[in-house]
Amino acid sequence: MSPVTIYTTPHCPYCLSAKRLLSSKGITPDEINVETSPLHLAEMMQRSQRRTVPQIFVGKVHVGGFDDLARLDRKGQLEALLHA
Repeated sequence: MSPVTIYTTPHCPYCLSAKRLLSSKGITPDEINVETSPLHLAEMMQRSQRRTVPQIFVGKVHVGGFDDLARLDRKGQLEALLHA
């Protein structure tokens, strides 16, 4: 199973939705709170070229945000990515 990293903030409803969706797949992501760490925020922005949260990575693949994750799930492509 590929490791999942999610950059979040504590009060982001999309972050909570993404974590819920991943949890429903049996995934506990490595969660990085960018609100408390400017270094992690800079890392997220460098890796994703975006500044909004959540930003989700499966292995080295940048999935995007919650909408992107949910779209992959609806298309049936998330499972394959998780097990690549």
